[in-house]
Amino acid sequence: MRVAIGVEYDGNAFEGWQIQPHGRTVQNAVEHALAQIAQAPVKLVCAGRTDTGVHASMQVAHFDTVAKRPLEAWVRGVNSHLPASVCVLWAVEVDDDFHARFSAESRHYRYVLLNRRIRPGLLGGRVGWTHGTLDEEAMRSAAACLVGEHDFTSFRAAECQAKSPVRFMHSVEVRRRGDIVLFDFHANAFLHHMIRNLVGSLVFVGKGRKPAEWMAELLAVRNRTLAAPTFAPDGLYLCGVEYPARWPLPGGGRIIAAPQLLLP
Repeated sequence: MRVAIGVEYDGNAFEGWQIQPHGRTVQNAVEHALAQIAQAPVKLVCAGRTDTGVHASMQVAHFDTVAKRPLEAWVRGVNSHLPASVCVLWAVEVDDDFHARFSAESRHYRYVLLNRRIRPGLLGGRVGWTHGTLDEEAMRSAAACLVGEHDFTSFRAAECQAKSPVRFMHSVEVRRRGDIVLFDFHANAFLHHMIRNLVGSLVFVGKGRKPAEWMAELLAVRNRTLAAPTFAPDGLYLCGVEYPARWPLPGGGRIIAAPQLLLP
């Protein structure tokens, strides 16, 4: 039997998603909890691996098991074995050809940036931060060139293992809500550190250090060293994965969950 699950977690408590020998990852924690219910080892496959400090309001994963359990056991039962910083939100049985990563059509990420003179206290570790007023209109103009299919070499990490730097960006939104600036990205897939690198360069534009046209120039030059430094992971959230409607996932196969406590 193959089961798909939705997972929510605070990235500050883990060293990323992917399983590591030291065990301090989201995958380690969830696989251990699933094994307690299955009474056997369980291997998880996720929609998109997140780095140390990156959060998720909706990560999707799947696993195979011969254990016969009510679906609620894969939620409430598993959660009873998880630390407070991670939980399973739902579980559904899917066909064997469902794949959390390869069946996904697109992903949604949000970067939450606190833009005020004083660093965050209450939201420390859960938002990015920059002082100095940002011009959201300039950033919005700069972001417009990112929509469509592009080579994002200028925004991929040196250690990125993706075979191709080409990605299709469905949309980019930049919005301000008081002292909070929200960056919403929707693409078929993302490269390693791609969003944090994009946010770093957009902040350069917002601070007036570069003109809005600079973003298009970075896309064309395909040189990571010419873009801005990688921004902190604190404010980055995986907040949705979209699948074809044939899969019986919550939301009719359209899973888009924003971090509720961090503005609509």
